[in-house]
Amino acid sequence: MSRVCELTGKGPMSGNNISHANNKTRRRFLPNLNEVTLISDVLGQSFQLRVSAAGLRTVDHRGGLDAFLAKASDDELSANALKIKKAIAKAQAAA
Repeated sequence: MSRVCELTGKGPMSGNNISHANNKTRRRFLPNLNEVTLISDVLGQSFQLRVSAAGLRTVDHRGGLDAFLAKASDDELSANALKIKKAIAKAQAAA
């Protein structure tokens, strides 16, 4: 499993550990990923996704999974999230 947020595309970054003696060694900054279950209001279904804590706050801020996916660009989303986005768009067009 890759360490990438399924909704925001946020992944690991690299940087330096800096000791008290100012020695620099490479390190990785990993995103704070959580397995969460998000519910789509349009589909009436729940989906389990690996989302960063910042991504989860953004979902809440935008008003839920449906509103987040409607506004999100396709290149940031994972394949699983893209399927959900297309299913929501199809259900909204039919309604």
